[in-house]
Amino acid sequence: MASIKKDGSLADLTNDLRLAVDTGKVSLGYREVLKAVNADSAKAVVIAEKGRKDIIEDISHVCKVAGIRMISYKGGSLELGTVCGRPYSVNSLAIMEPGNSNILKEQY
Repeated sequence: MASIKKDGSLADLTNDLRLAVDTGKVSLGYREVLKAVNADSAKAVVIAEKGRKDIIEDISHVCKVAGIRMISYKGGSLELGTVCGRPYSVNSLAIMEPGNSNILKEQY
């Protein structure tokens, strides 16, 4: 059976995000992301690219200082919330455990 090579597209990121939320351990929202980064438990942070600029700048700065990978989701917070299976907007999420997803191994 041939393996399928991922190309790092938005569909791949969406699939990996959903798997991480369903099978791993994540924290949703600005405050929870900051707590996870400060506690050194976040392995990666995903942020909605079309979100509030002040939140994007704060999280970007904190991730850069902590040396944590930041993944930019090419959509708004409503789309990110939908991907996470939530009926509300999600501007950012921290991934502590990826579960069955390859989100920490792939380049998006």
